[in-house]
Amino acid sequence: MLELTRRIAEAAEGGEPVLVAMVLEPGPRAHLRPGDRIAVTPNGDRIGTLGDSELDELVASTAPTLFADHAVGTVYVAPSGLSWRTLPGATSLYVEVVEPKPVLLVVGAGHIGRALTKLGNFLGFHVAIIDDREEFADPALLPEADEVICREYGPALDEYPIGPSTHIVLVTRGHKHDEEALRHCVGRGARYVGMIGSKRRTSTVLEHLLADGFDPAELAKVRTPIGLDIGAETPEEIAVAIMAEIILLRRGGTGAPMYWRPAHLREPAATS
Repeated sequence: MLELTRRIAEAAEGGEPVLVAMVLEPGPRAHLRPGDRIAVTPNGDRIGTLGDSELDELVASTAPTLFADHAVGTVYVAPSGLSWRTLPGATSLYVEVVEPKPVLLVVGAGHIGRALTKLGNFLGFHVAIIDDREEFADPALLPEADEVICREYGPALDEYPIGPSTHIVLVTRGHKHDEEALRHCVGRGARYVGMIGSKRRTSTVLEHLLADGFDPAELAKVRTPIGLDIGAETPEEIAVAIMAEIILLRRGGTGAPMYWRPAHLREPAATS
């Protein structure tokens, strides 16, 4: 148990991620004890046990999918495997991928950049923001940021450690700066790269990079125009649309409304 606790602490503080599963309700497996835990590393090593070798194997075999989804929440043991759908009476487990905070790297400290900084902090991201203007890259104006970098975009991005947990949002003061920044982000393994702008403007930027030899497959990963279509207009609303897209790609989902009603409570179909 001490080794399991140590491993979880290391993951939370910046080490290799670990999947933790804990018994909530034994259900038909009466021999299980609520609170028993197992940890599974990305390479399949196990620490601890749920008290059932079959259940341990099920968690370990599902671990790659749970790591990919940054999973957290309650799952139920179904005949087909672990299910997120509530199954009354079934064995239930709490699962969580323990990992360092995801990074939100905001390029541009204007109105949208500041709104993103506040929202990213609220959502539990490590927030870094870059701007080449001292009057904008001011820590006093960005108290929610973990890092405020005042430097030209290219050199600042070249030196910033970008990896699978990095989510980059390009919201500078003009498309020329967005294009410059994008050149220093594409192909570096970020989990998300998004660039603000209209379809016409952003297509032009991507065409420039394609003509200069950037990998088309990497350019195809750039999310632009950025965010989910929620009719956002204000900087705060645009920030919500952007962060919603990041969460969608990080956690999985469709972006469709979750509205649902049984048939007898639905709105009647319109008649002509």
